[in-house]
Amino acid sequence: MVAAGDADYSSVAERLGIKPDMVVQEIGWDEDVDDDLRAAIEEHIGGELLDEDADEVIDVVLLWWREDDGDLVDAIMDARSPLDESGVIWVLTPKTGQPGHVEPSEIAEAVPTVGLAQTSNISVGANWAGTKLVSPKSKSKR
Repeated sequence: MVAAGDADYSSVAERLGIKPDMVVQEIGWDEDVDDDLRAAIEEHIGGELLDEDADEVIDVVLLWWREDDGDLVDAIMDARSPLDESGVIWVLTPKTGQPGHVEPSEIAEAVPTVGLAQTSNISVGANWAGTKLVSPKSKSKR
């Protein structure tokens, strides 16, 4: 049964658009994060998640965010600064009914303020959901 769970988490890493050798930064780690997801992502990229103090250019940011964590706009702006121009921010929030749940409208309101576009929402585990933020593409490039 454990193998099935592992497969679920590795597919979540893929659904997050994370590929081997990508540089993935984690912001907002706390005791409540999904350690199985973190381990699956580290295995998938073949390295460790970088912390908030990393100096590298980042491909994907995992922003663990809870209701009482402060100003989401500020957090996204900070997460965006080391991001590659084609990079992605995943805002990971507790699901409805979980402690620290964030209303989707709060994320939707923050996104235009920071100049990003919200593209998708996925479940990333039993207690966490992910919202994908990207730089807006011009219509001619689509």
